[in-house]
Amino acid sequence: MLRTGKEFLAGLKDGRTVYIGGEKVEDVVEHPAFRGAARTLAGLFDHKADPANAEPMSFEEEGERFSSYYLKPRSKEDLVKRSRAHYAIAERTYGLFGRSPDHVASFVTGLAMNPEILDRDGDSYSGNVTDYYEHLRRNDLYASYAVHPAPQSKNENIFGDTRGYQAVLQVVGEDDDGVILNGMKMLATAGVFCDEVWIGNLTPISDDKKKEAITCAVPMNAEGLTLWVRKPMELYAATEFDSPLASNFDESDVMLIFDEVRVPWERVFVHDRAALSREIYVRTASHTLGNHQSNVRFHAKLKFIAGIIHKITQSAGVDKIPVVAEKLGRLAAWEAALGGMIQGQIHDHEELGNGYVNFNRRYMYAALNWCQEHYPEIIAMMRELSGGSVFQMPADISVMENPATRDIFRDYWAAGNESAVDRVKLYRLAWDMYGSEFGSRQQQYENFFAGPSFIVRNHSFREAPWSAFGAVVDGFLDSIPVPGDSE
Repeated sequence: MLRTGKEFLAGLKDGRTVYIGGEKVEDVVEHPAFRGAARTLAGLFDHKADPANAEPMSFEEEGERFSSYYLKPRSKEDLVKRSRAHYAIAERTYGLFGRSPDHVASFVTGLAMNPEILDRDGDSYSGNVTDYYEHLRRNDLYASYAVHPAPQSKNENIFGDTRGYQAVLQVVGEDDDGVILNGMKMLATAGVFCDEVWIGNLTPISDDKKKEAITCAVPMNAEGLTLWVRKPMELYAATEFDSPLASNFDESDVMLIFDEVRVPWERVFVHDRAALSREIYVRTASHTLGNHQSNVRFHAKLKFIAGIIHKITQSAGVDKIPVVAEKLGRLAAWEAALGGMIQGQIHDHEELGNGYVNFNRRYMYAALNWCQEHYPEIIAMMRELSGGSVFQMPADISVMENPATRDIFRDYWAAGNESAVDRVKLYRLAWDMYGSEFGSRQQQYENFFAGPSFIVRNHSFREAPWSAFGAVVDGFLDSIPVPGDSE
C-alpha cells in the first residue's frame, strides 16, 4: 500500500497530544505552526504514490507495492534504487528535512535484515522487529525516532509526588501485557507529523541503568504520550515570500513526555540489555542504511546552497572576479567530492553473508564526518559572498502593496536584467538559509545531526581496518635490511 498525501494528512488527526508552550494544538494539519510543512510532506506522499514515479519510489513484492526505503537490498541494483529514492525525496525538500519518511524507515529495514541480533541470553525479540517492519511498510507509515536521553534531573522524583517518575525515560513496570514507560526522551525530529516513534539508545548507557535500555515502538497518539514542540519557525513567518523556507520546511523537533505509557510486548525489541540497545544499530545494516539517506540529503542541500551562492554572486556582478571564482570552484569541488563518497558506498558495497548487501559503512561514516566538518565553512562562504546586500533590501514585500513605495522599489532595487522583486526574493531565500532563526536551527542541526563530532569520528575509528594498515607498515619494515644480520 502506498498512501496518498490526503491519507497522510488524515492520519495526523488521530488524537495525538501536542503542546506549543502552554497551548494545546487541536489540529496539526491546520495550525499555522505546522500547516506548511504538513503540506510539503503530503506532496512527498503524492509524488511517491503517483504511478509515473513507481521507479524509483517503490518496489513490487508478491503483487504488492511498497516504498523503496523499505527495500531489503540483495544486489548493487537494489542499493542504486534505494539511493535514487532518497535523492528524489531530498531534492523535493532541498535537503531541509532530516527526518523525511525515508530516514527511520531505513534504520528499521536495516535491523530487519539481521533480526537475530535481538535474540540474546534467552531473549526472543527477532520476530517482533520483523513484524514491526511489516507493519510499517504495509501501512506506508512515517516514523521518527527518539534515541538520546534527556538531561538528568537532580530530583529523584521530578513530579513531587509518589509516582516515582524520573526525568530520563525508563521502564517503571511490566506485566503479562507489556512494559510501562515514564519520563522524557529526546529528540523526535518531525515527530509532530509522524505516525509512530521508535524509542531506543544511540548513546551508550551503562549496565546499572538497564531500565533505560528499552527499545520499542509507540504510536504518536498513545495514551499518556505528549509531544512538546520547540519554538516553531513557521508560526513566525509573516509571508511565504519573506520566509520561504520557514514557511514550508520547518520539520520541528519534539521532546516526548511519557506518563504511564503502556507498550505491548510485541512492540518491544530490547529490554534490560544496555550494550545491546546500541549495538543493534552499528552491528547490523541499520545505522548504514539510515545514514546513507542522511548523506544523500546533505548532498541535495549542498547543491541547493551552491545554487543560491552562485546566483547571489551573479546578482552582485562579481561571479567572474578571480577571488570569487576561486571560492565558487572550491564549493563545486566540495559538492563533487561528497557525490563521489556517496557513489563509492554503492560501488564498494558490502556483502553481509546472509543474502543481503549494504552500503560501504566506512565510506558512509567518512561522508557523515565530512558533512559535519564542512557545513560551517559552507555557510560562512554564503555569508561572505552575500556581503551586506541582505541588509539593503526593504523590510518586507509589503512595499509592493503601497502605491507610495511600489514604483520607487521597482526602479531603485532593480539591477541589470533582474527585477527588484526577483532580487529581494533571492536574498530573502539566502537569509532564510543562513541568517534567520530557521537558518540557525539548520546549522545547529547539521553540527549535531549524528551526535557530537567525537561520536561521529568514533564510528570511523571503530570500523577502520587498523590491522591491515599496520600490516602495510610491517611489510615495509621487514623489507629493510639490518646491518650485521646475516640470517
